[in-house]
Amino acid sequence: MLYPVLPIYLKTIGFSILFIGILEGIAEATAGLSKGYFGKLSDVTGKRVPFVRLGYALSAVSKPMLVMLAHPLWVFFSRTLDRFGKGLRTGARDALLSDEATPETKGKVFGFHRSMDTLGAVIGSLLALIYLYFYPQDYVTLFYLAFIPGIITILFAFFLKDKQRTIEKSQGKTSFLSFIKYWKQSPKIYRKIVVGLLLFTLFNSSDVFLLLKAKQAGLDDAKVIGTYIFYNLIYAIFSFPLGIIADKFGLKRILILGLLIYSAVYFGFALNNNLYVFYGLFFLYGIYAAATEGISKAWLSNVTDKKDTATAIGSFSAFQSICTMLSSTIAGILWYKFGSATTFFATGSVALIVSLYFAIVVKSNRKEIQTQ
Repeated sequence: MLYPVLPIYLKTIGFSILFIGILEGIAEATAGLSKGYFGKLSDVTGKRVPFVRLGYALSAVSKPMLVMLAHPLWVFFSRTLDRFGKGLRTGARDALLSDEATPETKGKVFGFHRSMDTLGAVIGSLLALIYLYFYPQDYVTLFYLAFIPGIITILFAFFLKDKQRTIEKSQGKTSFLSFIKYWKQSPKIYRKIVVGLLLFTLFNSSDVFLLLKAKQAGLDDAKVIGTYIFYNLIYAIFSFPLGIIADKFGLKRILILGLLIYSAVYFGFALNNNLYVFYGLFFLYGIYAAATEGISKAWLSNVTDKKDTATAIGSFSAFQSICTMLSSTIAGILWYKFGSATTFFATGSVALIVSLYFAIVVKSNRKEIQTQ
């Protein structure tokens, strides 16, 4: 409900493009760094569900907090709390998904999750669009209304149950930076995959910049939200079938295809100002997301030991968060100094390089997948 509205709301209370970039970078960094710690803690304790429940609760509470005060520090705190909740739940939730799959069905399971998750984004954005149609620019009330599905989410989380699993005795306490230690212990193929994904992340700025570009080109608030809905609908429709295809033809191949599509989209954003072409670019952007988001996690979970699933995905997310913080800040600076075209050209070029890296450097085969 709120993601497509957030950048518009922030601009109405005085946030600049640069400040929005810094806010998104810090918020995502908080989410990612906490994913590393709580992912490890989930594996050490053998518990998944408590992390999922509390994580969704914190994110739900943060929604109305965003509009209680328009002060920048309060907005930073509220947005960071939301992302902290995401960091708390993600590793444990992804481990739950991985436990329900085999190495041959990871793409299908994670793809189904992405489809359902993104379908929620479509429905939420539609509700926001309908509300703003009848009550234009009434963003504050919308943020309070978004608290309702948050409460429902928390209630649903109580239906989850943890499976019984054997817990190994941990060596000392789990530190907040435990993901650094795991990096040294992780399989070589895991590190190769993560290096490529992190290089891509370093230049993959927040989707907020795509929405701002669309608004800059002349789309009004309703059409910006409508475009975001369209993108998420494509994402939701294609995630599950692309996950099935990836299981059959290879997770790496579909991931590379997604990166090539991403590169084409960003080059298109750099060169285009035609409003109709934007819809085509957002269609392709939905295909890219469906071909990479769930599949990258499925690939990582397939090349690591089952007992380290939450740690592996959480550690990747922790490193990713550092790059995300830098990427959104870099994008904000590039846009501010040189304009949007430079930002999109740079990002598209890096995506092309990373796709070549995966094709040439990262050799993935069934022998590298550990028995789960």
